[in-house]
Amino acid sequence: MELAKRKPNRLEAFDYASDGTYFITICTENRKCILSRITVGATIGRPPEVAPTKIGQCVNDAIISISSHYAGVFVDRYVIMPNPVHLLLRIDNGGRPMAAPTVSRIINHTKGFVSKQCGISVWQKGFYDHIIRDERDYLIRAKYIEDNPAKWMEDDYYSSEA
Repeated sequence: MELAKRKPNRLEAFDYASDGTYFITICTENRKCILSRITVGATIGRPPEVAPTKIGQCVNDAIISISSHYAGVFVDRYVIMPNPVHLLLRIDNGGRPMAAPTVSRIINHTKGFVSKQCGISVWQKGFYDHIIRDERDYLIRAKYIEDNPAKWMEDDYYSSEA
């Protein structure tokens, strides 16, 4: 029996080491809610709080350290939800793609580091990426990251286990 072929995750013939900004979503294995807890404020207008677990703190530390491990790579914004992580990853190497690692390399190294530090397999295979095309696209993704905790129960990755 022939297995169904998976749809390629990446845009064909695109150089993922080229300067640009990428919206990334990484999910936990089996979408287990192990990264954070979201609590909604008791008063009107109080924003929800994202409280990282020990694993979530390890993820936070790994995300913060990306820029120190990769020259010309920056994390503009991110949020660590209970079972996914969303981030805006920016590569700015002055147009020298050979100097930059690929998005896949950055994400795979980060995922591997977190799993090794935590002593368990944290992530599902692969990740979702979207190449930011213009300022409007960037602002939409940045707002999604900012608003995501308040909309957790409506999120595609929501699990009542959180």
